[in-house]
Amino acid sequence: MSKQNKPEAPVEKNELIETTIEDLTHEGHGVGRVEGYALFIPYALPGERIQAKVIKTKKGYGFGKLITVLEESSERTEAPCPIYVKCGGCQLQHMTYEAQLHYKHKQVKDAFERIGGLNEAVVRDTIGMEDPWRYRNKAQVPIGVKEDGRLKAGFYQKRTHNIIDMDECIIQQKENDGAVQQVKDIASRFGMSAYDEESGRGFLRHVVTRYAPTTGQLMIVVITNGKKIPDEQAFIEAVRNEVKDTASIVQNVNTKRTNVIFGEKTKTLWGEDYIYDHIGGVKFAISARSFYQVNPVQTKTLYDKALEYADLRGHETVIDAYCGIGTISLFLAEKARQVYGVEVVPQAVSDAKRNAQLNHFDNVTFAAGKAEEVMPWWVKANDLRPDVVVVDPPRKGCDEQLLDTMLEVAPERIVYVSCNPATLARDLKHLVEGGYEVVEAQPVDMFPQTTHVEVATKLVKK
Repeated sequence: MSKQNKPEAPVEKNELIETTIEDLTHEGHGVGRVEGYALFIPYALPGERIQAKVIKTKKGYGFGKLITVLEESSERTEAPCPIYVKCGGCQLQHMTYEAQLHYKHKQVKDAFERIGGLNEAVVRDTIGMEDPWRYRNKAQVPIGVKEDGRLKAGFYQKRTHNIIDMDECIIQQKENDGAVQQVKDIASRFGMSAYDEESGRGFLRHVVTRYAPTTGQLMIVVITNGKKIPDEQAFIEAVRNEVKDTASIVQNVNTKRTNVIFGEKTKTLWGEDYIYDHIGGVKFAISARSFYQVNPVQTKTLYDKALEYADLRGHETVIDAYCGIGTISLFLAEKARQVYGVEVVPQAVSDAKRNAQLNHFDNVTFAAGKAEEVMPWWVKANDLRPDVVVVDPPRKGCDEQLLDTMLEVAPERIVYVSCNPATLARDLKHLVEGGYEVVEAQPVDMFPQTTHVEVATKLVKK
């Protein structure tokens, strides 16, 4: 890139500048310019004239801290969360919800054009929530210690591992909020110490809660740096008696010096290994470590759109790559002749088989392995030719080998569900070059108040 496109910094660290915000980054930071030099400024909105302090400069761009809004955008609103600016969990509470939906549409459209070269692709308006608060059905909260020695539970401060003590998180379902605080207080009474990342000492690392709104069941998971819970039976009884709707109490042991939440060993202390929830007419068993979408209302919206794009009439064979615990697979199985799901995590495949049995589906087959390896085997060994392929990969997108495999098996339709517009656009470009056409894309706001967006995209063979 030329120096014209990457100007040397005309500003210095700690300098106060004024600028007009032109755009937002995919992280939700305002983009202002000084003599063509880009400054990324959190909490600033497009159209605003602001004063900012330069906090970091690099060749081509820098970072600033918002000091004063001189001319305010009509899209600005008061963030209702008292720790919003400290906590890194949300990025857009200062933006009206209507503006958030517009921003997420633009994020997808820009990625399609800039990365995928898909200038003509139809990107529908983002489907939002009637109430964009209290939607998360899972909380993973680290435990720390206050100055007075009592335990605290809260999320990490932005770009640090300092825990901000909190009483509630207003994007969590209330049942999760209450349960986390109650378990923390019970753990304090039982003398449990908080894990310290620097020393590797202390016992209680995280409290994880999962709530199933359709059944009212709550799962409590304590992540511990050691196997032995002090006075275990009394602790279990206290949680059962004090935390409403508890259906399962689970311990996960993680003794590694790592910031990964879960360790390898998980055991159920009381109740069942699973809680149960429904999405539409499909029932799911959810274990402590199952991947299950955190916004049940919008999950139904997203999966309905994926089902619409699959355009099933009852005679089709469908492959669901990255099938997880079978959430999309079972939606597809209601309409398809046969569904094949593949997932690299063996435990997820076990859960998927269990979910198929729960719902009495006998037209679904699940296999553990890499989709790019299992799919060609299915094609050759079973002479399987899918009419539809559905993919819902992690943020890094599809493996290139899997994209090539999809082109080789040449289904009539591909439904690509993504949580990352950038990798989605990259992969769509590959599929378009291989002979597919993007019909349309539908952003769905699964994570209100944050910059994240899910997208369902329909492709057809030319």
